[in-house]
Amino acid sequence: MSRHCVEIWSDCLKIIRENTQPLSYKTWFEPIKPISCEGDVLTIQVPSQFFYEYLEEHYISLLKLTISRVLGNSGQLQYSIVMDNYGTDNPYGISMPANDKTNTINPSVRVPINIEEESEKKFVNPFVLPGINKIKVESQLNENYSFDNFVEGSCNRLARSAGMAVAENPGKTVFNPLFIYSPTGMGKTHLCHAIGLETKKHHPNLIVLYVNSEQFIQQFMSSCKNKTRPDLLHFYQMIDVLIVDDIQFFSGKAKLQELFFHIFNHLQQNGKQLIFASDKAPSEIKEMETRLLSRFKWGLSADLQAPDVETRIKILKRKAFNDGIVLPDDVVDYVASRVKSNIREMEGLFISLIAQSSLNKKAITMDLARQLIERYVSNSTQEVSIEFIVNVVCNHLNISIEDFYSTSKKREMVQARQLAMHFAKKFTKCSLAVIGQQCGRKNHATVIHALNTVSNLLETDKQFKALASEIEKNIC
Repeated sequence: MSRHCVEIWSDCLKIIRENTQPLSYKTWFEPIKPISCEGDVLTIQVPSQFFYEYLEEHYISLLKLTISRVLGNSGQLQYSIVMDNYGTDNPYGISMPANDKTNTINPSVRVPINIEEESEKKFVNPFVLPGINKIKVESQLNENYSFDNFVEGSCNRLARSAGMAVAENPGKTVFNPLFIYSPTGMGKTHLCHAIGLETKKHHPNLIVLYVNSEQFIQQFMSSCKNKTRPDLLHFYQMIDVLIVDDIQFFSGKAKLQELFFHIFNHLQQNGKQLIFASDKAPSEIKEMETRLLSRFKWGLSADLQAPDVETRIKILKRKAFNDGIVLPDDVVDYVASRVKSNIREMEGLFISLIAQSSLNKKAITMDLARQLIERYVSNSTQEVSIEFIVNVVCNHLNISIEDFYSTSKKREMVQARQLAMHFAKKFTKCSLAVIGQQCGRKNHATVIHALNTVSNLLETDKQFKALASEIEKNIC
């Protein structure tokens, strides 16, 4: 390995570090090793086929721009992928023997740098006017963010239902505009793309455009510089379904808001559909023109709330299924109970679990999940919820949640509730009344009886004690 090669990759990492989250950088870029640099071609080694595919799917634009900045526009990136002897049947290296030999395939994947081609691929040029052909307008929708991949729960049911109605009859429902808001990481962007994709499925002839606020602001600034604001206005007034993400960033930009006001009016008056996403409700957005805010409130404002643990479990299981990964139920429950801040952080931890499993050629276990959560998740030491305890008990005893909360008095159901109450008393600060309510709507006396019963069994029944000990390992 040449010093020249190491220095070049070090320069690349400085740029990458500034443009990625710390967890993503540590997971996806620290394991990469520079191999050689011949002319304008930098060769790097990635630890698995999974790593290569993930980089290509999620970081290709960043890598291209980085190589272009360090090596120039003629720079190229070449991969050397460490492959195991199992071939592609097990691309994630899960449950592989630790001493399995590896061999390196000949570098064969090149990523040419061409910034202009990348820009044309991803961004619509709004100035190919007048007389632009409708077919040339790219929707900029991500096919992975469909309704099929959007897990419904009580936290998002209203917004999702409204989005489905809009997709079936854009511009013809009372949900116009549809204003979706929530803190970051709750699924706003996913839902926006899903509505757009569903609209195209029902109405393939309509022009559907997704644009984030940063793109629109850049286009507006360019139109001011090039004196082409009428062209920009004309372009957006021809859209049938306009989706604007992070619209709160229009705050404080008076001239931009004036232009957008005319776009809004034209589309709304002509029966076109408007969809906005924001991290704040319309009434909480500051430095936004009153006439725009009042129009945001014309339709439906729907918020996405933090998903409960049951919805988080569904999201993780759907993610694992889509990626072809089998995750143990106890790991799913543990991750879902600990990562409560937002969905994005939870999915990031899921990806890190797979990456660590691939790197170390070990199965995904509770120990691995605990290590990652202790390292990266700020709320990992927070109090365990009763909801999580119930899920752990049910999974361990192979009992459905519905049966747990039913009125059944079968021995296994009664024992499951008693164990849940025991662990709720041990690991939470909830009162006996709250514990009883959340463990099947039981009263205070029933909880006391359950606690006494479990305490006696722990002292007299070795088999029961072993069972309780196994369940406790998955809780704490």
